[in-house]
Amino acid sequence: MSKKVLTTPIKDEDLKDIKIGDIIYLTGTLVTCRDVAHRRLIEEKIPLPVDLKGKAIFHAGPIVRDLGNEKYEIVSIGPTTSMRMEKFEKEFIEETGVKLVVGKGGMGKNTEEGCKKHKALHLVFPAGNAVYAATKVEEIKEVHWKDLGMPESLWVCEVKEFGPLIVSIDAEGNNIFEENKVEFNKKKEEQYKLISEQVRFIK
Repeated sequence: MSKKVLTTPIKDEDLKDIKIGDIIYLTGTLVTCRDVAHRRLIEEKIPLPVDLKGKAIFHAGPIVRDLGNEKYEIVSIGPTTSMRMEKFEKEFIEETGVKLVVGKGGMGKNTEEGCKKHKALHLVFPAGNAVYAATKVEEIKEVHWKDLGMPESLWVCEVKEFGPLIVSIDAEGNNIFEENKVEFNKKKEEQYKLISEQVRFIK
């Protein structure tokens, strides 16, 4: 099976055959974008200083080495919990045209709707691999909103085959975390019933 690599700028048709549970890799532009950047755009109506149309964001707060002369190097770049951005993500996708939202853990209904309506994906980068992830960043092209501090700044990275990225919400709004939750709860109830029958003598 060949490796699925998406290259920015990403178009709607690039995502049509990608389903939840698929593993993909990213080549091109990846911008770190956390809580405060989302809040500035959605709540404070401050335009982002970088064009995200067709590109990817990463819910991450990297550790960055300053090399001087406006040159920087990623030391470590691990995902932060995506659910913190849930209340902003639908509007964020709509306003920016971003195609990939990468982070840790699942997201909810708001993001499902945004991904379905505007043809985008939410993807999970495996936690605990922040140093490995840094090796996939070829260059920091720009940095914006440095007043927010290192973790919250917008670091515009050029990446090559960044991943593995697990599709958690596809462009049809299917959500692997929610689907698994239903299935696991069903199995849990079945096991509760079985165990109850086997240990009822304890009561």
